[in-house]
Formats: sequence, C-alpha cells, structure tokens
Amino acid sequence: MDSVVHECQNLTQEDIAFLERIEAHLGLLADLSRADVVMYGPLGLHRAVVIAQARPHSILPIFDEPLIGRRVTLLEEPAVIRALEQGRRSLMEVWRGKDDHGSPAKRAPVIQETYPIRTHDGRVVAAVCIETNLIERERHRRRRKAFQRTLKQFQRAVLEGAVQSAGPMSPFGEHDGVMVVDAQLRIQYMSSIATSLYRKLGYVGNLLKWHLQDLELDDNRLVLEAVERRQCIEREVQLHHLIWIKKAIPLFSWDVGLSRWLRPGRAGPRLRSVVVTIHDETEARRQQEELRVKSAMIQEIHHRVKNNLQTIASLLRLQARRAETEAVRRALQESTNRVLSVAVIHEFLAHQDARLINIRDVSQRIINQMRESALDGEKRIRIDLRGPNLYLPTQPATACALVINELLQNALEHGYQRQDGGTVTVRLQDGDEQITIAVEDDGVGLPEEFDLNQAQSLGLQIVRTLVQSDLKGSFELHRRDKGVSAVVTFPKHTQGGR
Repeated sequence: MDSVVHECQNLTQEDIAFLERIEAHLGLLADLSRADVVMYGPLGLHRAVVIAQARPHSILPIFDEPLIGRRVTLLEEPAVIRALEQGRRSLMEVWRGKDDHGSPAKRAPVIQETYPIRTHDGRVVAAVCIETNLIERERHRRRRKAFQRTLKQFQRAVLEGAVQSAGPMSPFGEHDGVMVVDAQLRIQYMSSIATSLYRKLGYVGNLLKWHLQDLELDDNRLVLEAVERRQCIEREVQLHHLIWIKKAIPLFSWDVGLSRWLRPGRAGPRLRSVVVTIHDETEARRQQEELRVKSAMIQEIHHRVKNNLQTIASLLRLQARRAETEAVRRALQESTNRVLSVAVIHEFLAHQDARLINIRDVSQRIINQMRESALDGEKRIRIDLRGPNLYLPTQPATACALVINELLQNALEHGYQRQDGGTVTVRLQDGDEQITIAVEDDGVGLPEEFDLNQAQSLGLQIVRTLVQSDLKGSFELHRRDKGVSAVVTFPKHTQGGR
C-alpha cells in the first residue's frame, strides 16, 4: 500500500495507519466471503486509485492480474466514486473479465458491494468493493441465516478496522471448515466440511446447539482466549492422529460506535459471535515427512557415492605412484581427476537439498583440485575463474564438470610445455538463450596442422561427446594471439527447466 497510498488526497498519517490496519485483514475477508476485495483511495474529483487488493484462496478469483496502482474514473467505477465522494453504500451488478486480446468478449456478471471507509470522526478516506460471482452469490443465499449474519458482522468489523490479529494468519482454503458459535459459546452453524472433519473424531450426530465445552476438545479454550484478548488467534493442534490448524475470530458490537470503545474508561464491546475455521493439515504433513525422509535418503546415497569415488581416486593415485613409465602415470592421473570431478557433483548433492547445482562453485572446486594435483610446482601457472553463478540440474552439471576438468587438464598439459608460467582462465557466461563455458590459456597455442575433428586426444574426444550428446551444444577451439580458447556453448533448454 505504501507506494500508492501517498498519492491519495487529504490522507493523514493517522488515516494511512487506519487503512493499513484494514488491509491486514482483507485476505481473511476475501477467503471467508469467497470474493475478491479491492480497496480504492481518492485521487481528486471523480478519480480513484486501487491501494490494496485481496484475492480469495477459497475460490477462483475474479481478477487474475494485480490491480494495485490502477486508476479509475466515474465512468469506469461509478459505485466507487459515489462511495468516496458521497459516502454512499451500493449493491449492483457489474461485468468483469477480458479475453486474451484485451477485448470484453468473455466478460461475466459479478455482484459488487461497495462500502465507504470512515474514520472515527466520520470522514470517508477510502472505499472497498467486495465482488462475488453469481454462482457463489447463490450458494451464499442458501447457507444458514446464522452464517450469513455472522459474515456480515465480520465484514463490518474488518471495514471499521475493529479486527485485530495476534500475528500473521494463514489463508483460508476451499477445503477448510467453518463453525460459528454465539456469545454463550454454543454452536450455531457448521459447514459441511466442518461436520465431516469432526466426524473423523467420532462426533457423528448433529452438533448444532452444542456447547463448545461438550466437545471435550481444545475449542473452548481457544475461543475463550480469543475473546479475552479480543484478537484473532491461530493454533495448531494434534487430535489423535490428526493435525488441525484452527483460527478463532471474535466479533464484537458497539452500541455507540467504535470510537467510544477506543476511548479509555468507557464500556467495552459486547461479544456477538466467534468464527472458528478448521484446516486439516494431516495429509500435507505426512507428505512433507515422506519427502523429508526421501530427501535424507537421497543425500545419504550421494554421500556414499562421493566416498566411493574418492576411494577409487585414491586407488588410482596409488597405482600412478607405482607406474613404471611417465605415459602410464599421466593416464592414471587424468583418470583420477575425471573421477574426482564427478565426485564434486555428488559432494554438492550430499550437503544440500537442491535440484540445481551452481556450476561456478563446481568449477572452483575442480580448479582447487587441479592446483593440488596437476600443476607443475616448478612453473608459475595461475588458474582464474570469472563469470556469474550458473545453476544446472544434476545431469548437465555432471557433464559440465567433466568438460571443465578435461579442458583444464588439456590446457595445463599442452599449453605450457615450453613456458615457465602463464594464466588459464575459466569463463562462464549466461546468455539469453544459451550458456557458454570457455577455458582460455596464454600458452604455446595450436599446431598449424591441428584439426579438431581429427584429434586423437582422449580428453578432446570426451569433451566432444559430452557436449554433443549430453548438452546438445557445440565445441570449438580458437587460436588466440597467444594461446588457445576452448569454447563450449549449449542451449538452456537442455537444463530440463530452470
């Protein structure tokens, strides 16, 4: 609201605070009313702006798009302008909706209730529209009078800024139950969903006129606490094998208006009723627990795979030390680095519950391994990493790890045979449609007769196969003024959706 409400005319800081108190409960009002709620502020003669909006969770909303900041005129929203300028409440049928091209071909009739929002001194500072589709309006008319009366009390309390919450409240969903109790804490209304929920606890009869204390649950204590504190309260309770989230919303009335209740030393409000909502969280918690267990098992599997790969790498290192020729020793060292590059992916998966892996972090880990195992201690070769974070799913991330390992290994092995030092740079680039990974060196460069397609190097063959088969991309080697640039490019769609 802050970004728009300051554009409104003649609103004091006290008025804005009052409207913010109302805004905090518009979501609950939309959910219980099963309607869209839109608040307008005045912009001047015959003009208004949307300063707050709440879409229901209990039914499909009428407005799919956000409306905050939208400006309207008398011609577009006559009821809103009348409420702001004349303080008039209205009930009328309006048409809402557009097709994909912005034309009103798919409009449908909606019942719009418009209320002026008044401060304690009677000034109109905003207008609120409660908009309900015709099907839901007809359903509401068929509900018991006790619920209809209580909903009107709740709407009035919200629009007067008289509802207070003990803290943030979760939304009210379409599968949640509603119960209304009177000032004597006797049940006056139960929705069909609420009735079904209580049947799970063995209450199979009609609970109307029952006292909450007769239910032998925590409902009585929850409602009494909400009434005593004059606040909406939300609690999670476990009943046998069920987990319920309950809200208690006390509704009061003031014979001489809200302003009298707010003044010290005057008589307090009179309790009219309490709305109790029930959300069954049991199945969702069960699924969350199953997901947590599966996630822990998968992480443990990745941890064990990483350990096994590191064991294999250790065995290869041991064998390399015993190699009788330099060619065998180099081949075993290259195999060790390949195994460790795959182990890096499983290490990330073992320590984080994520579907995406940051290739920049993987690259840094591979670079660190190269510094420890592949760099010649007598040569001053630096390896740099540049570029943004790039997140990939496990399969393309594994392919990228192997590609980066092979390209680094190739640059260090062939680029500095006749040089005492230099810099190898790994560059990551996130384009609009594709990702680019480049490994650049300032070494001796490519031989004149070099042909990538005819290259017999195992490392380059591995890179070409991974890029073409796994990443569906391209691999190129370019000569630089000094050194070589190995460039891998692949489309983002190979990531399986980011």
